[in-house]
Amino acid sequence: MKSKEVQGNGQSTLLAVFDEDLKRLQQRVGKDRSEHTWRGLLQGRNYVADFLKVHEQAEDICLARLTPQFINDFCVWLSVYRCLRGGTVWLACQQLKGVVTRAHQRGALSWNPFAGFHIAKNIRPREFLTEEELQRLMAHRFKKPTLAYARDVFLFSAFTGLSFIDMKELRRSDVVMLNGAYWVVSRRHKTKVPYQVKLLDVPLTIIDRYKSDDDLIFGSMQYRTMAKRIRKVIEKVGINKRISLHCARHTFAVMAINNGMPIESLSRILGHTNITTTQIYAKITLQKLDDDMTRLAETLKF
Repeated sequence: MKSKEVQGNGQSTLLAVFDEDLKRLQQRVGKDRSEHTWRGLLQGRNYVADFLKVHEQAEDICLARLTPQFINDFCVWLSVYRCLRGGTVWLACQQLKGVVTRAHQRGALSWNPFAGFHIAKNIRPREFLTEEELQRLMAHRFKKPTLAYARDVFLFSAFTGLSFIDMKELRRSDVVMLNGAYWVVSRRHKTKVPYQVKLLDVPLTIIDRYKSDDDLIFGSMQYRTMAKRIRKVIEKVGINKRISLHCARHTFAVMAINNGMPIESLSRILGHTNITTTQIYAKITLQKLDDDMTRLAETLKF
């Protein structure tokens, strides 16, 4: 059923305003929003459509019929009946709340029934590799070149903080000499925010290892293929963690924080638009707390 939004007096339907938001968001894809963001909202729309069919026995619902209980029921349904994890439930509920809020702001609804809704963002701690695990990863000899290549892609991210899409688009022309050292100077694919990363010995070695006539440093690579290979790489090395490609970026952030890098510098390197985003990555380990307290004790001299 394709809904058509009718403005005013709450006569608009819920899926119609979702479709309107999806249309607006799609027009921004490639400019200041990614296709991944659009697909995420589409998934949220599909969750709501399924909820309406199963829980409300309806193809759609007028905005005027929405109550605060609706979003609470939706939250419970996602968790209990769809068995989704906390972070996914939180995101789906925030998407629903956002769509209805924007409909209210456009005048399609006289009041916002979800204005007082709040759900805790219950997300599992992000995994990362310790420095000892990174050493094991670097030292391991892989028989298959495809796994060695996947390992090097992971390591490059772990020593630069670059995301997969930024590595995929990384060109040799992005590597420049500044102050007697090589740096990556470019813009984040997702946010278009400029970033600068000084290349340490490990990423420099990796770049030299894959020299070719192609301007793209890592050539052509696909996320799903690389993600599968990374899981095999971690298994081969004997690391018992749920490690994904994105964990390399988190590994960089934790390693940087633990070795004294200020959060402001880390935020600039990661290309974040808001420092609160960087603070999600800044997982302070017990060793970091121990070192900080030791330095405080030495300074106080009591």
